[in-house]
Amino acid sequence: MCADCPPQAPASPSKTEIEEGDRLLPRFGADGLVTAVTSDAQTGDLLMVAHMNAEALRLTIETGEAHYWSRSRGVIWHKGDTSGQIQSVVEMRVDCDQDAVWLKVRVGGDGGSCHTGRKTCFYRTVPIGGSLEDVRLVPRDAERLRPAFG
Repeated sequence: MCADCPPQAPASPSKTEIEEGDRLLPRFGADGLVTAVTSDAQTGDLLMVAHMNAEALRLTIETGEAHYWSRSRGVIWHKGDTSGQIQSVVEMRVDCDQDAVWLKVRVGGDGGSCHTGRKTCFYRTVPIGGSLEDVRLVPRDAERLRPAFG
């Protein structure tokens, strides 16, 4: 490198570095987000799917508590900050192309993760085999742990 040359952008990581390497190299989408899938560390139940920007990912790694990016409000969201349902991260994984993360968490408070007051955001099943126009959602594990929040 010469002293008078302009600085060069770092080289993009190779496919091998992303898929096989030991460095976290998150691939944020055009919207600046990665998908975050969250499950209960003890039961394995799927709790929620949300999104993280770089700051939410950093905060989650540094604090050990789940932080997300609220697309509807346009702000960082520390899960449980107001409801008491703090999600303590037991394990975090990244998928093969590093554009999604999986959080295995312990949930504080009443153990719920959904703003509707339920344990999980996935409390309705979609019947398979009929026509899309006739689909009616069926409640499953839909009992509320508390009133809806937010």
